[in-house]
Amino acid sequence: MSKDRIVLAYSGGLDTSVAIGWIAEESGSEVIAVAADVGQGGEDLEVIRQRALDCGAVEAVVADVRDEYADEYCLPALQANALYMGRYPLVSALSRPLIVKHLVAAARAHGASTVSHGCTGKGNDQVRFEVGIGALAPDLRVIAPVRDSGMTRDKAIAFADEKGLPIDVNKKSPYSIDQNVWGRAVETGFLEDPWNGPIEDVYSYTCDPSVARAPDEIVLTFSDGLPTAIDGRNVTMLQAIEELNRRAGAQGIGRLDMVEDRLVGIKSREVYEVPGAHVLLTAHQEMENLTVERDLARYKRGAEQRWAELVYDGLWFSPLKRALDELIRSSQRHVSGEIRMVLSGGTATVTGRRGEASLYDFSLATYDAQDTFDQSLAKGFIELWGMPSKIAARRDLRLGGGPSGT
Repeated sequence: MSKDRIVLAYSGGLDTSVAIGWIAEESGSEVIAVAADVGQGGEDLEVIRQRALDCGAVEAVVADVRDEYADEYCLPALQANALYMGRYPLVSALSRPLIVKHLVAAARAHGASTVSHGCTGKGNDQVRFEVGIGALAPDLRVIAPVRDSGMTRDKAIAFADEKGLPIDVNKKSPYSIDQNVWGRAVETGFLEDPWNGPIEDVYSYTCDPSVARAPDEIVLTFSDGLPTAIDGRNVTMLQAIEELNRRAGAQGIGRLDMVEDRLVGIKSREVYEVPGAHVLLTAHQEMENLTVERDLARYKRGAEQRWAELVYDGLWFSPLKRALDELIRSSQRHVSGEIRMVLSGGTATVTGRRGEASLYDFSLATYDAQDTFDQSLAKGFIELWGMPSKIAARRDLRLGGGPSGT
């Protein structure tokens, strides 16, 4: 009789390496490790795969999903101008549904009945993994050893020593770090006191913006909301993010230090580095300002905020998120043209915008002799536009009160 199988989201670090043997001992099941390359850098995938096998996994699946991540997750976030709390570009939140998708696929391929992750009970990721798995495969069971089985760091180190696992447990970073091609998130250590300012060794994707460097001028080309070229050179979405990570990072662009509202109800202090995402979001918003009709733009801004909240809250696969996807995709039909920017001193400044789909009409906007705007129409427009408010004010005065709102 074959053993039950459990698919584990595997990072190659201490907790998930220990979890392989821990799960096997606790459940008697075989463990299949699944690792995804979302542009986080670091160790080679083959090294990670071999470590999982050496730690006791019966199978290790590693997948290079960088292009999939850029095209199917980062691009929708860009087109949604997605910023949680108006600032955070959803670095970790974007990668989780992609990892969930591959975990479920591995569970189906290997006949597993259970999926496991290494999240704690304090963070958002436990929700993103479990709600996502439930949406794609409601029949699968989910277990969380770190959260539910008392697998503290000290216990994990002791377990690794006892079993002779091939992982370095002596190097302990003062930070908890999660990163991918869209950005880098840093927390814990001295950063847990929100009065403490971040020091330079917190950062990896960006250089010190206070160090003087020659400005870097770039031109980004968009086609229906998709970045297609940098300085006239065609790029894929992944290549655009990677190049802008390098160029904007060299100028110290994309550093964020914020206290955010976690889904579980607590506030946490996070430091982010998002050089490429920051430049792309800034350029895309400006491209929309030039090409998207006013009422659609106003409505979309409200939809963008809700989209970002849904993704942050682990509801990537929800019906509302899918419906908002359709609205956002439709809104990108004419978001085409070029944006010129100067990258310098920690800022990305838009200095020019143009495109055939532009709604900017010089002859209507100018105050010079070429002006074709008929200003005589304004008086009647204002009368009609303000009529409901004027009628309400007269009513309020007639009934003995002041105008509404006074």
